[in-house]
Amino acid sequence: MLTDSHPSRPAMPQTSGADAIVIGAGLGGLAAAMRLGAKGYRVTVIDRLDMPGGRGSAISQGGHRFDLGPTIVTVPQGLRDLWAACGRDFDHDVDLRALEAFYQIRWQDGSTFTARQSTDAMRAEVARLSPGDLPGYDKFLKDSEKRYWFGFENLGRRAMHRFADLLKVLPTFAMLRADKSVYAHAASRVKDERLRFALSFHPLFIGGDPFHVTSMYILVSHLEKEFGVHYAMGGVAAIALAMAGVITSQGGSLRLNAEVDEILLENGRATGVRLTDGAVIAADVVVSNADAGHTYDRLLRNHRRKRWTPDKLARKRWSMGLFVWYFGTKGTRLKWPEVGHHTILVGPRYKDHIRDIFIRGKLADDMSLYVHRPSVTDPSVAPLGDDTFYALSPVPHLGIGETDWETAAEPYRQKMQQMLEDRLLPGLGTHLSEQLVFTPNSFQTRYLSPFGSGFSIEPRILQSAYFRPHNVSEEARGLYLVGAGTHPGAGLPGVIASAEVLGTIVPDAPRSATLRMAAE
Repeated sequence: MLTDSHPSRPAMPQTSGADAIVIGAGLGGLAAAMRLGAKGYRVTVIDRLDMPGGRGSAISQGGHRFDLGPTIVTVPQGLRDLWAACGRDFDHDVDLRALEAFYQIRWQDGSTFTARQSTDAMRAEVARLSPGDLPGYDKFLKDSEKRYWFGFENLGRRAMHRFADLLKVLPTFAMLRADKSVYAHAASRVKDERLRFALSFHPLFIGGDPFHVTSMYILVSHLEKEFGVHYAMGGVAAIALAMAGVITSQGGSLRLNAEVDEILLENGRATGVRLTDGAVIAADVVVSNADAGHTYDRLLRNHRRKRWTPDKLARKRWSMGLFVWYFGTKGTRLKWPEVGHHTILVGPRYKDHIRDIFIRGKLADDMSLYVHRPSVTDPSVAPLGDDTFYALSPVPHLGIGETDWETAAEPYRQKMQQMLEDRLLPGLGTHLSEQLVFTPNSFQTRYLSPFGSGFSIEPRILQSAYFRPHNVSEEARGLYLVGAGTHPGAGLPGVIASAEVLGTIVPDAPRSATLRMAAE
């Protein structure tokens, strides 16, 4: 029988009335801790890794710094607003550099498409590939802007946990044809299949199938055009470290190498957490930045759940897995001069390959790759004269298909290397030095991600906004969620926005408690 008590639990220590716990030091959790600190809470952030950042952390090996997850910042004002809410200056703490060329897409026929912020430059790229598609492209940009204002600035920056919130926005969803997929919308505007790819692949950056994810996500094209694409010197891990610095300056603390085993409830209210070593920490507010699936399936396993039952979680569609090969090369800083910071190598199939990944669960022989070469912007990532790369391939998550990554990883990496040598980095094999591989197994064990998915729950229309796990938990008072698996979704702008939403729904710390804390 499930109860709200645990027979071996020690008595809960007393709290000040303004103590908060954040489970997980991912970017969403760090942003949540900053927001809570600004509201007067004394925050403890708990993470099982030995560094802050979660998927946005880094590993150093042989003089190379491998940025493990996100590589770019697309909505810098979200971070600047976060810092400002804490009375700090983001640009004082982080060196953010705008990229002139965002990424270059390369197809097998040798054609290319380079994305930039300038509308004129982008129209020139479209005209070079398919002049007849220019009018459709112009319409697509207008479509993207409309969806940005509604989907990002409206829905994405406010709570969506009440059914009334959903009813209010349904007419706009219908007007903007949110039922169409991203690819279907792109296909309705341009005819060239290469351009259809260039305008529709972005949902893969947040774990979505472009042929099924709602067309609201074409707003990414406006984000890129309006605000640019940026790189933080030191990688996204440098942003995470700066966030940790703000938290400690607010009087908060980070407890690393510690794992939360359970969220504790009393009379339906979250009262703290128990760690895997048995230690109990009390809190007035508990925020989970752990994957929403892990939060409800594992951390609340000893409590009845009203909405997020095991059966309901099992019926959800999860984002794809990721195979990431991190590697260093010796003596290549001046080699491959045409290879920039980001390159997308497109495989021979698009729709059918996406079906292999998301529907069939088949590890295909062919692949498309996202290649990150930060050393062209940030020399600190590699030894002098060398390069640091990662190559990422979307693959099925562990819940579909039967891929055994213990045996499949090295053959798959070799296919990836061959593709890179043939199409982007000739002679790569003779320059390789340090190497590291992440498979969906790595995501499952390192980040406790259900099924090893790269981005939590897939952002389909009935798994977005109101239908996504809410920032205010229905399962316990005083429990909140942030991060990729909750509203508004994955990606750096999404998880930072989830903390902004949190700041609007968690009450300020009681003044009497903050005064008492200041006097201690």
